[in-house]
Amino acid sequence: MAVADHLVLATADLDLGAAWLEDHLGVALSPGGRHERMGTHNRLLQLGDGFYLELIAIDPSAQSPERPRWFELDRLAFELERPRLIHWVARSDVIEAEAAASGEALGEILAMARGDYRWRITVPADGHLPGDGLVPTLIQWDVPFHPAARLPDVGCRLMKLEAFHPYPARLKIALAALGLESRLDIHACEAGQAAQMVAYIRTPRGLVELD
Repeated sequence: MAVADHLVLATADLDLGAAWLEDHLGVALSPGGRHERMGTHNRLLQLGDGFYLELIAIDPSAQSPERPRWFELDRLAFELERPRLIHWVARSDVIEAEAAASGEALGEILAMARGDYRWRITVPADGHLPGDGLVPTLIQWDVPFHPAARLPDVGCRLMKLEAFHPYPARLKIALAALGLESRLDIHACEAGQAAQMVAYIRTPRGLVELD
């Protein structure tokens, strides 16, 4: 079964977004790197053993990719006034089988690289977020180390992850197929209301919400 790997926060500008997030959480983010195939770059924060937060944005110095960017960034980058929690990623050791078992179409499996990291990840052809962002993208790390293990522990931990969606039943089935139903508490909201995810992070300054 898959296990939770990291949260995805999107921002329009990486430097400005990092400054906002560091002020909000009261801790410093760590440098990430560039994803040349997607034209994005990121910064990271450890949230415990084998789990982290990724702040990601379009890299203005990169060439535009030949395909839509992942995590719906081609659209979201122009709509965000501050960093937003848009998605999460789950780690798999058998990504092909678990992607096929998911109740949501997770997209094709792409080989990616950043520095000495190598991984495979599901990406829809049009870049959309599976399950309105609530069904996780799957990732399989093809190296014997994990980003969280290389990040400093600044005392932040994910305490709870919940979400709101007008039609939660279908999403719960998809999460159960991946063995992740206990990691995301999905509540029903009114029809027509946008899906939303909320993370409750314990920080050195206390409990902080990210949405």
